[in-house]
Amino acid sequence: MLRLPVLRHAAPTTLDEAIELLAAEGTMLAAGGTDLVPNLKRRQYPEAKTIVSLRRIPELRGIDLLDDGSLRIGALTTLAELVADDRAAPALREAARAVASPQLRSRGTVGGNLCVDTRCHWLNVPETWRRAAEPCLKAGGDTCWVAPAKRFCWAVSSTDLAPMAIALDATVELAGPEGRRRIPLEELYRNDGMAHLTKAPDEILVALVVPPLGDRRAGYRKLRRRGSIDFPILGVAARLGFDGEVCTDARLVVGAIVSAPLRLPQVEALLEGRPLDAATIRAAAEAAGKAVRPMSNTDLTSRYRKRMVPVFVRRLLDELVGASGATATS
Repeated sequence: MLRLPVLRHAAPTTLDEAIELLAAEGTMLAAGGTDLVPNLKRRQYPEAKTIVSLRRIPELRGIDLLDDGSLRIGALTTLAELVADDRAAPALREAARAVASPQLRSRGTVGGNLCVDTRCHWLNVPETWRRAAEPCLKAGGDTCWVAPAKRFCWAVSSTDLAPMAIALDATVELAGPEGRRRIPLEELYRNDGMAHLTKAPDEILVALVVPPLGDRRAGYRKLRRRGSIDFPILGVAARLGFDGEVCTDARLVVGAIVSAPLRLPQVEALLEGRPLDAATIRAAAEAAGKAVRPMSNTDLTSRYRKRMVPVFVRRLLDELVGASGATATS
């Protein structure tokens, strides 16, 4: 049985207190703990000395409808609570429902899934396995053993919520010693397996803010080996707006391809300003497949996942076009 290392524990009751605690070296935040605890048991964070639980901070909980119709979702809102709230866009609830299993969704949080660590089949194994080889970049070594010829970490983004929320033009609220700020969710990520979040180490994600969907359509599709539990090995999120049969605006974001959710503006440009017939959708799907180069660091091959990108994009776009009342002729 894997056991947790010896750690100090703090449970602040205010956001300011939590931010102050983050100043100490070796401090890590815990929300639901569904990803953090297994990683600690595998000794993936040898620098960890203190765990700061956020669960006693009321400000981080709850879902509120704002005056402009946006939905403000506290970072400690569980995925199960988001799934159950019919004020949220169905596509966002769909992405939350795709995470793990009902038991894990009852503990896992919105903020935790947005900030979930990148994954690597070289690193995310018990410590005894890692001792059999030299450490990788993320474990303090000087080589990425997934791609030894590369000079950066190939750990893969594993969040389900982020691609969908980016497609919905969501923003996030961050709080730190310098005060509060709001940024587009897309700007929270960088394509770096070791440092995939742009927020400062002493900042805390407070809330996700999702603007109203209006009469636009959105959806999320996930590829994984099993029908539940597993992290994505491909996620596809899309949002479409229509004026009659003409697509007026489009968002397309893929996940679990590289170390950050990847928006595909070149594919969006193929969709906007024209009716989405079968030929247009097929061209956009093929362009999506050509635009991505999946990292070879999941439990199915990168070649297979690349082949699945146009399949999942086409299926999702076909569904959204049909739901909009527009027609895609074969």
